[in-house]
This record gives sequence, C-alpha cells and structure tokens, in this order.
Amino acid sequence: MAPLFGWWQRETHRGTPVIVKMENPNWSIAEIEGEEDEEELVTRDGSFSSRSRKKNAKQITWVLLLKAHRAAGCLTGLASAMVSLGSAVKRRVRSGRSDADPALVPRGENQVVRSRIYGCIKAFLVLSMLLLFFEVAYYFNLWRLGMGGVHVLMDQVHEGWQRLRAEYIAPPLQFLSDACTVMFLIQTMDRVLLCLGCLWIKLKGIKPVAKALEKDPESGSDYPMVLVQIPMCNEREVYQQSIAACCNLDWPKSNFLVQVLDDSDDPTTQTLIREEVEKWQKNGARIVYRHRVIREGYKAGNLKSAMSCSYVKDYEFVAIFDADFQPMPDFLKRTVPHFKGNDEVGLVQARWSFVNKDENLLTRLQNINLCFHFEVEQQVNSIFINFFGFNGTAGVWRRKALEESGGWMERTTVEDMDIAVRAHLHGWKFVFLNDVECQCELPESYEAYRKQQHRWHSGPMQLFRLCLPDIIKSKIGVGKKANLIFLFFLLRKLILPFYSFTLFCIILPMTMFVPEAELPAWVVCYVPAFTSLLNILPAPGSFPFIIPYLLFENTMSVTKFNAMISGLFQLPSAHEWVVTKKSGRSSEGDLVSFALSKKDDSTGLRVGGSVPNLNELVKEEKNTNKKKKKHNRIYSKELALAFLLLTAAARSLLSKQGIHFYFLLFQGISFLLVGLDLIGEQVS
Repeated sequence: MAPLFGWWQRETHRGTPVIVKMENPNWSIAEIEGEEDEEELVTRDGSFSSRSRKKNAKQITWVLLLKAHRAAGCLTGLASAMVSLGSAVKRRVRSGRSDADPALVPRGENQVVRSRIYGCIKAFLVLSMLLLFFEVAYYFNLWRLGMGGVHVLMDQVHEGWQRLRAEYIAPPLQFLSDACTVMFLIQTMDRVLLCLGCLWIKLKGIKPVAKALEKDPESGSDYPMVLVQIPMCNEREVYQQSIAACCNLDWPKSNFLVQVLDDSDDPTTQTLIREEVEKWQKNGARIVYRHRVIREGYKAGNLKSAMSCSYVKDYEFVAIFDADFQPMPDFLKRTVPHFKGNDEVGLVQARWSFVNKDENLLTRLQNINLCFHFEVEQQVNSIFINFFGFNGTAGVWRRKALEESGGWMERTTVEDMDIAVRAHLHGWKFVFLNDVECQCELPESYEAYRKQQHRWHSGPMQLFRLCLPDIIKSKIGVGKKANLIFLFFLLRKLILPFYSFTLFCIILPMTMFVPEAELPAWVVCYVPAFTSLLNILPAPGSFPFIIPYLLFENTMSVTKFNAMISGLFQLPSAHEWVVTKKSGRSSEGDLVSFALSKKDDSTGLRVGGSVPNLNELVKEEKNTNKKKKKHNRIYSKELALAFLLLTAAARSLLSKQGIHFYFLLFQGISFLLVGLDLIGEQVS
C-alpha cells in the first residue's frame, strides 16, 4: 500500500488497483483505474457498491445550485441594505439640515470661530484630492499621452514634488507622528495599569466595607438626616420616575427631605412637575418644590441656590440624582453607612446602569465606554488613591465637605468635577461602590450624545486652567499633585483627544501622500485593537461590537478634540450648556403601573407615583410637535473627514499598503455614517 496525498491512498482489491479516500473507517469512495463510467464503493469487508457518474454529477449540480441560492440571498440582502442606505442619504441631503447652518448654531457662539476647524479640514481635503489626481496620473503615465514636451514638464514637476516632501514635509511630519505614537503608547500603558489594578481588586476581593446601621427605623436613631436633591430642567419625559423613586427610598420619613429643583422655562412643564410634587405631599412624602426665575449658572447655580435654604443646615448628608435617575429603595442604606466612623470620607459614589443600553448601536457603544469608566477607572482610583471625578449624580456628599470646599461654582460646565477636585485638595477622601447601581438613560441620538461629549471634554480644560495654581499651592502630597496634573488632567483629558484626532485623522492620511514619513502597521492596527479589547473587557457581552467601537471612538475624536481646544483656549463654545435630551424609555408603562398601584397604609405613599392630567399632556404634546420637530441632520466636519480618509485610502493603493488601506477605508465609512447621522436614533 503506497500513500498518495492528503487522505487518498492506493490499495489493491481482488487484483485491481484502486485509489481510496480514507475519511470514514467503514466506507470510502474508490475509483478503479482505467474505467471512466464506473466508480466502486469499497468496504473493509470486501463488498462493492456501484454508482453512476451521472448521479454524482447531479449531486454536484445541486450543491452548486444551493451555493448559488445562498449567494443570491446574500446579494439580495446587501442590495436591500444599500437601497435603504441610499434612501437615508437622499433624505439627509434633501432636507439640507446641517450643523453648519447659522440657525442651528447655539446662542452666543461665534459662527466664525465655530467654522475654523471645518475650514482647515476642507482645505486639507481639496489639497489631498488634487494630490491624488496628480499621483494617479504619474502612476499610469497619463501625461505621456499629451503632445510635445508636456510629459517632460510633468516629470520635472513630480521630481520637484518628491524633493519637496522628502526634504521639508516628511521630517516634521515624521516627528509629529513619532510624538503622537509615544503619547499613544503612554496612554495605552495607563490603560494596562488600570486593568491590572482592577484585576488585583477582583482577585483579592477588595471592596469598601461599611458599618451597619442600627435596626431602629421608627425612632430614626443612627439614621442621619439626608437631603435628597433632584435638579431638572425641561425634562418632562422623566420627572415622574425620579420623584417617585426618591420618595420611596427606604429611610425614616422624618430623616430625609426631597428637594425638586426645577429650572424649567416651559410653563406647562413647570405645572406638571409642581402638580406631581403636590400629589406626593398629599400622600405623606416630605418633598418641596423650588423654581428659579433666572436660570444663572445652569445646574451648578441651581444646586447652589438650593443649598442656601435655611433648613439645609439640619441635614448632614446630601444625595443628588439627575432627573432620569431612579435609585433603588435601599440606595441610602447601602451608601450612607460608609460615612459612619470615617470622618475623612466626603463622597460616596454609586455606579450607573442603563435601561436603554440595547436600544441601538450608539447606546451599545456608549455602554462599553461607561462600563470601563466605572468598573476600572473609578473603582481603581477609589481603592488606591481615594480620589476620582464625581459623576454629578447618584452620589452622596457630606455637607461639611461641600461647604469646606467652597460649595458649587458656576465657572465651568463640569461643576461635578470642579467640586471633586477642590474637595480632594482639602483632604477629603472618596469611596466608589461598584456593586450599588442606579438606573438611568443613555442619549439615543447622535446629536444629544455629541453635545454631551462636547460639554464633558471642554469643561475639564477650563477647570485645569483655573485649578492648576491651587493644585501647586495645595498641601496634599507630591504624588497626589502629580496624579492630578499629569494623569487626571493632562493624559486623560488633553493628550487622549489630541493624539487620537491628530494621529488617525490627520497624520495617517498625510503619510499616504508623503510616503517618506511612515506610520507602522502596529500603530495603525494592533495597538488600537489591543486598547479596544481592554476597554471592552468590563462589558464582555459587547465583544461582537469591538470593531465598530474602535472605529466610532476614532470618529468621535473630532468632537472631543474640538471641545478640548475650545476649553483650553476659552472659546465661546466652551461655555455652551445643553441639557441632554431624554427619551423617557425607563418610564414607558409607568402610567399603567400608576393606575394599578394601591396606597400603602403604613407609609401613605404610592409605589408607582401619581397619574398626571392625560388630556393636558396630549394637548400640550400636539402644540409642542407643531412648534418643534425632531430631525436627523448632516454633520459637516465628519463628512469632510470621511472624504479625506477615503481619498487617502485610494492613494494608499498606489503604495501597496494593505493594512493602511483597510483601516482608512473602514474609518472613512465610519465617518460617513456618522456624518449622515445614520447612527443612533432615526427620525422618520
């Protein structure tokens, strides 16, 4: 027996040489040499079974038809998706609603300042397209088709362009590329260390331990006085759920008071919220309604005004919940005990959970980011250095810590981070509870998410300018000062958006037109994939979205970079405050539960809240729809960057840079989808 190749081998059966395929221990297909119309099925016991070649031909035909059918199905699905995409693009273009429209520019913002980055991107795009046409013409020798000495002149021009980019453009571009690569590696090491710290916490089972409260809720002994604040502004979609959740906190009624801090400028919304508060008051809840006529300082001004009430001095702790947050009934019992016996603790922060994380692709990608933020960043910083940025809600403050730190200030758009930094400089410690969750909503539209991210990334740069002298002069240790300046502000708030935008949106496309400056494949592909994998570890269920997450984070870099620059240089857009639009997803079905809920005789409260005037709601909703309609819009900077990256991808084909081509192609498509507002909530 002589082996041939693969699983085929030659055997002799009854004096006839056959070729046997060794796949099944009992049966194998054998072809008798010299015969063209017969094939024999040989078994180990020596029996034969004949089949015609026509039957095999029919089987092959059916297999090919099945594969063709599947391929046709895939092509049909792809064609349908492309048609839907084309229809959406057509609607966007036809509507003509762009973020560059003067009517859509926020009040008080200079249109000239707003368009500077967009103008630079457009100029770079035009230049890259001209260079692409020039390089394609040279690559295919198109100008040699011309008459006379045109080709000689164009050859001289191309040689001059090569000398220009090699001697003057490539060196500074390579230096900037290397600098951004170093920043990228430093930030990656920071992520690795944070993940290792989180792993250590998991392995050792480290978690904050609180002292138990005495079980005497009737007398209220050992249950400190807690002031619960709910700041809100025109958030009619969610006000009921937050008020109901706070009024039903499991805490002695005499020991906590709910403040509804309404900054709404819509009269109907004010009326609805006031009526909701009055109904809870009738049910026995200790709740008050406050409304400011002049909305100065936004949320910080609202909280500052509430703290000026004379009765606030009677409360030792202050719990804060935004309008879309729904604390569980045992929230105070799981957070306040961490202050007992720890006089240095000024803040206890709970984790957020999201009721609409699976609503669309945008909310899924946000969930990845925020899971890493809470699971890794907040928890590690809490355990090892007792400091982290206050998230603005779902937290409990010691009133003394707020007062000693100077109280709420309206100087930036990140009042939560501001008060946290000042409290840290005064020596207060923070505790993060990863196992205590508070439900809330994620922005479902790209417009809302974009405005939220602009505020979150411009505010820290404003705060850094203001706090740097105080950090240097403070009495905290050198290590804590270095952590605040270099890690908390510079690396995570300034360097991260700077290199992310510069490296992947500017330098990478430029290296396609200036090949003398190189950006290694491991910087373009492998390190970003590794960091994305680290970010997605706290949310393992989101692993299938790792590639969209990587592309979307680079796409958001233009918004974060713009916000960082505006905050660092105090541009007008840095002071823009827009309340994140809520959808009220978590309150769907609440009206039914309210109607079916029964009054609790022991507490005098309704578990579900109260039912508003439905006729009034419907009437006002119709009026609101007539006045203001929601639209998807076109984002000019993202679209310009999409065409820039796609142009660079086409240029990379001339250099045979495979990994660069695929990255630029998919990154350009990602910018295109975001620029056309095809990610997130779609308004028909």
